[in-house]
Amino acid sequence: MSFRLFLIVLFFLPFSANSTSVEVHEHYLDNGLKILVREDHRSPVVVSQLWYKVGSSYEPGGVTGISHMLEHMMFKGTEKCPAGEFSRIIAENGGRENAFTGRDYTVYFQTMEKSRLDISFKLEADRMRNLRLNPDALKKELAVVTEERRMRTDDKPRSKMQEYFTSIAYSNSPYRNPVIGWPSDIANYQVDDLQKWYERWYAPNNATLVVVGDVNFEDVFALAEQYFSAIKPSKIETIKPQTEIEQHGVRKTTVRLPAKLPYILLGYKVPVLNTVENETDAYALEVLAGILDGGNSARLASKLVRGQQIAVSSGASYNLVSRLPSLFLLDATPATGKTVFDMEYALKQEIYDLKTTLVADEELQRVKAQVLASAIYEQDSNFYQGMQLGMFEVVGLGWQKADEYVNKINQITAQQVRDVARKYLLEDKLTIAYLDPQPITEQKPKSKTGSRHAQ
Repeated sequence: MSFRLFLIVLFFLPFSANSTSVEVHEHYLDNGLKILVREDHRSPVVVSQLWYKVGSSYEPGGVTGISHMLEHMMFKGTEKCPAGEFSRIIAENGGRENAFTGRDYTVYFQTMEKSRLDISFKLEADRMRNLRLNPDALKKELAVVTEERRMRTDDKPRSKMQEYFTSIAYSNSPYRNPVIGWPSDIANYQVDDLQKWYERWYAPNNATLVVVGDVNFEDVFALAEQYFSAIKPSKIETIKPQTEIEQHGVRKTTVRLPAKLPYILLGYKVPVLNTVENETDAYALEVLAGILDGGNSARLASKLVRGQQIAVSSGASYNLVSRLPSLFLLDATPATGKTVFDMEYALKQEIYDLKTTLVADEELQRVKAQVLASAIYEQDSNFYQGMQLGMFEVVGLGWQKADEYVNKINQITAQQVRDVARKYLLEDKLTIAYLDPQPITEQKPKSKTGSRHAQ
């Protein structure tokens, strides 16, 4: 099939995809718990996700990473379900479970055979309010999280550099702190810190329960009523606004770490759907990221990696779904004989081209086709469907926005792409980090200790 024919086929799909999209059923319990159900009867499986509206961006100084730490401790047991029992019961019933923490949320999830959904609800309802925190369990889990940080960040030059980069890109936004927390904060968590955090945020009126799978929505609502309705709501205090101050000039940092290859990371301060005055701008930035890094035919791969052969790899990314303003990112690893400064010039040239020349219609349609194809394929995953609903909901956009995404992207024009490049990708809003590789003198032995949970 030719590329042009592929586009024609795909662009007949939005209408059928939207007209047959599965309805989302919404329900509130009297205690404030919000329940979203999307029925998908293609297989006898159900995914249950409990989203708490708290993550690293809610944390004050001194306890960064405490949301992630509490995620770990949530598996340490209640009076009814001692440590280890949660996971054992889920596994015994043929299910899988895990959890993850982000900047704006903490999520606990299970995938079960459809008739076992009540097991998931019973366990989650129990630990929503009855978690037992003790010093011995905390001490052991602190070692796990410290090792997790070492493996994911401290021993990985790029990850370490990205952490430095983020800490200088933001001045006072809580996004400047790593989700896992700063080492000194992790080392000094006390049980009382975790208890206060748990009591403050873990409540039905600060949670959204998302269920996707082979279920009947009325049965799910009744089951949720059975297990969660007796839990009392809490008074959820509004956190103080933490508005990032205006940046008035490029920021640069050089990070020297033992590493094999140099690396460069650029980030422009940009709005997201939650904060932009005109939401079209956010969708246009999404398309712009796809033009630069949307597969092998995108500009960075075709021009810098394969064309000019000045980069080993290069990418661009933007996330329009977050609570606070974010960054439009570009990165690259220079090819042999090239430097990070060569890459800086090349990446900036790509931005300049987007500001001065309209994107060709065929290139624009390619990006839109990829977005549509991805959206259609992702509907095969109950977990991903739940992720979309939960993420849009807890950052404050409302789950309905998830279903608008494809149509909004399809409406973006070449002129709008050029306009947002000119409006937001400005030198005075730019932060750059260079990784200057130092000799690798010693390999630390790999520890077998690690976290079972994804961050």
